[in-house]
Amino acid sequence: MENEKVVGQTTPLANREGQGVSPNFVEELRWRGMIHTMMPGTEEMLSKGMQTAYVGIDPTADSLHIGHLCGVMMLRHFQRCGHKPIALLGGATGMIGDPSGKSQERNLLDEATLRHNVECIRQQLSRFLDFDSDAPNAAELVNNYDWMKDFTFLSFARDIGKCITVNYMMAKDSVKRRLNGEFQEGMSFTEFTYQLLQGYDFLHLYETKGCRLQMGGSDQWGNITTGTELIRRKLGVENEAFALTCPLITKADGKKFGKTEQGNVWLDRNRTSPYVFYQFWLNVGDEEAERYIKIFTSLDKETINQLIEEHRQDPGRRVLQKRLAEEVTVMVHGREDYELALEASNILFGKATKESLVKLDEKTLLDVFSGVPHFEVSRSLIEGEGCKAVDLFAEHTPCFASKGEMRKLTQGGGVSLNKEKLAAFDQLVTTADLLDERYLLVQQGKKKYFLLIVK
Repeated sequence: MENEKVVGQTTPLANREGQGVSPNFVEELRWRGMIHTMMPGTEEMLSKGMQTAYVGIDPTADSLHIGHLCGVMMLRHFQRCGHKPIALLGGATGMIGDPSGKSQERNLLDEATLRHNVECIRQQLSRFLDFDSDAPNAAELVNNYDWMKDFTFLSFARDIGKCITVNYMMAKDSVKRRLNGEFQEGMSFTEFTYQLLQGYDFLHLYETKGCRLQMGGSDQWGNITTGTELIRRKLGVENEAFALTCPLITKADGKKFGKTEQGNVWLDRNRTSPYVFYQFWLNVGDEEAERYIKIFTSLDKETINQLIEEHRQDPGRRVLQKRLAEEVTVMVHGREDYELALEASNILFGKATKESLVKLDEKTLLDVFSGVPHFEVSRSLIEGEGCKAVDLFAEHTPCFASKGEMRKLTQGGGVSLNKEKLAAFDQLVTTADLLDERYLLVQQGKKKYFLLIVK
């Protein structure tokens, strides 16, 4: 790491979890493995009392996904160490798109869509940061559209564009990769100006909020340092600004973190249910769990080290994954949704009752049983007096190979409907048995399930 040295301390903010935190922000990030590159002088600057820093988020969707979480957690730790965090939502820059790490240009969003996205993300960030207290280091949320919307092209070119040379801008890796033919699409002038617009954000926050530090992922280093250079050239060399980036989080196999076969893992429950969100963290590997619990939770160093040691003694119990999944799910969705996600997991993988099954909303029910065979049946079959279970499960659907097989399993207590054992193979199944008015869950033995969709 750059600038490794022992410096003074800031006053820590009260920790909502009731756990101790390091009052030295850089040291806090360092032991968590959250520092990739840091500009010399950053740690010394942070030792001089409360400072202000920001992380930028482009609101290209109406929800954050877990790929955003490292930057958000940097702001969270920053505030817990006594400093003032600013979350900048790029209502203006989101209309353009950042070329860093991208192989092609983004689709541009209109103002109404961006305003909607900004408001949704604001609500999600409030689960991580204290925006509402009267503490001097209460978090702030800003939207760069508010100061960019009145700029004309001519005034921006005259006042800002003249401060940074084209040579400087073209030296950035994100630009060079696109211009040197790594990607066939090239780069539009719109994208080329992105680093200058982001640099102006830093300049604006430096002048209006006293913000001296910008943080982000390691792919943002070029954009961030353009901001520090713009501040120096526009305001004079005595005006110092700093940069700190975290590593881009990857999985153990080197693939992109946060992606599943279904796409991003979102913080919005309507995009990714709390159950699927919980399962993502629960199913990470041992090596990943040791890294992720440091990065994505606020647990202190002693607690994490104890969990790692306990896990290594008996990896089969998955102590680390369970605590990681609990901490992140509670932070994002709340304790109640975590408990429901845990209960939903037990329905498929452990003991559960019909009462547990009935609690599931339709989306969670479908998520829990997404991997089991689905069969459609006509509602007319179970209306009125209903249909014999043996006919419904062995004749109208292929849940059982034959009626004889089902009779034998039922007599041995091996067939359940909606988590309740069938009393008889010819028990009537009616519309009163439906879950969410359209589903029947058939279970054969302990682990073999079928989901009937009644239409």
